[in-house]
Amino acid sequence: MFVEHPQRVALHNEIHARPFGGVSSPARCSCIAFHAGEDLDDEVRDHFLSFCRRYSLTPPAADQKYYEAACDGFTVIWERHAEFTVYVFKRSAEFDDPFEDPVINLIPQDWLSATPGQLIVGLHIAVEKTGRNDEEISRLFDHNGLTGSRVLGGTAKVWTDFRLHGDGFGRILIRDQGMEQLQTGRLVQRLKEIEVYRMMALLAFPLAHCATPKVSEIDTRLSDITAEMASKTQTNDEETLSKLTDLAAQTEEMAASLNYRFSAARAYYRIVQARLIELREERVEGLQTITEFMERRLAPAMRTCQNIGDRLEVLSKRVARANNLLRTRVDILLEAQNRDLLASMDRRVKLQLRLQQTVEGLSVAAITYYAVGLLGYLFKALKDTGVPINDRVATGLAVPVVLAAIWISMRRIRKALHHADT
Repeated sequence: MFVEHPQRVALHNEIHARPFGGVSSPARCSCIAFHAGEDLDDEVRDHFLSFCRRYSLTPPAADQKYYEAACDGFTVIWERHAEFTVYVFKRSAEFDDPFEDPVINLIPQDWLSATPGQLIVGLHIAVEKTGRNDEEISRLFDHNGLTGSRVLGGTAKVWTDFRLHGDGFGRILIRDQGMEQLQTGRLVQRLKEIEVYRMMALLAFPLAHCATPKVSEIDTRLSDITAEMASKTQTNDEETLSKLTDLAAQTEEMAASLNYRFSAARAYYRIVQARLIELREERVEGLQTITEFMERRLAPAMRTCQNIGDRLEVLSKRVARANNLLRTRVDILLEAQNRDLLASMDRRVKLQLRLQQTVEGLSVAAITYYAVGLLGYLFKALKDTGVPINDRVATGLAVPVVLAAIWISMRRIRKALHHADT
């Protein structure tokens, strides 16, 4: 009945693009995320296809970004994002120590070592129903300070220390207090995403630290140039313009190199905040909640990045305003010079007009002299032919007539030229 949009089905199914399957407790998951940009798309896909061939799995489609399949004794989940790739290996089985024999030990080491990109997240998540006491839980985290809370309306408890342990992985312990399988899967997914997106957001923090002294230097140089422009002493505008152009180039270069990273950090941070809200945390006495920990540690880092981004934007505007002020001053000076030049040209034109008028008078006299001379020859010729005429008297009487005629003709020519020019 209808003409269907070519992307309708794909867009409709996008909401189901990354379903995280259910998890039956007790269970353990190992999550690794690699920073691998779009330039490594082919390598990332080929590497995972080699995993599928090794375990005789049906490979993902060419445009597929999420894949989940059951292997020998564990389940693999592959997620491809714009900037990173996530691998999750999960296994539902009984265990005594949640972090002693993680699932990642089942994965071939040669395949793991060839993973494209750089490791950004390593995380073990354990789900159990055993009621361990506080001392046992502290021992699992090497007696580090713990962060935790009741989540999802009290159906689960979560503990973590946000630290890397001897194997280079972080640890999260979940106590199942009545969750369903899909609910457990969603909780594991949210905790995994909080860690991954937290680390991706923090990639902007070292750049902000490195950019801080450069931004301060540009700010100081711009203030010096502005003060120099505001002073009454004569400055070299060309040199000042060169300095401002150099500052503008440096500012735009920094902004271009940092804007993408800062924008991505803001987007990742918003995802972290959304996932924290979805946890619906309730305080456990004596523990700091995950949300509080993030607000105390992650939020200041994000505000630092935001501050550097704002300072760069303000600097860019200040440089542009100073540049405009300098150009305005230069334009005013040029207008004054042009005005003086036009006045000088006007004086020269007046002098040339006067000279021209003088020359015109001389020209009238010269033309009259030659014209009267020709008439004199004419009068002499007439006298020699027998015409009764006094050639000298006739020549003398012709002088004023010829002079008046030439002068009137010159005036008419000048008026005609003036009218045509107008």
